[in-house]
Amino acid sequence: MRKVQKITIEKDERERLILKIKYYFMNVREEEIGDLAAGLLLDFIVDEMAPAFYNQGVRDSYRFMCERVEDLLNIEK
Repeated sequence: MRKVQKITIEKDERERLILKIKYYFMNVREEEIGDLAAGLLLDFIVDEMAPAFYNQGVRDSYRFMCERVEDLLNIEK
C-alpha cells in the first residue's frame, strides 16, 4: 500500500488563501468569519478535497504526455 503524502501549503500562500476564504464569506454569503474559522475550513479543504484535484492534475498530465509520446512515435522513419 502506498503512503499518502500530506499536501502542504507555504505560510505566505496559506495566509493568502485564508484571506480569499474570508473575502468569499463576506462578499458572497454576507457573513464575517475570523482567521481561525477560515483556517479550519482551509485545512478541511486541503485534507478532504485537494487530493481529488491533485489526482485529476496527475491524470491530465498523464494523458498529455501520452499524446506527446504518440506524436513523437509518428515521426519515426
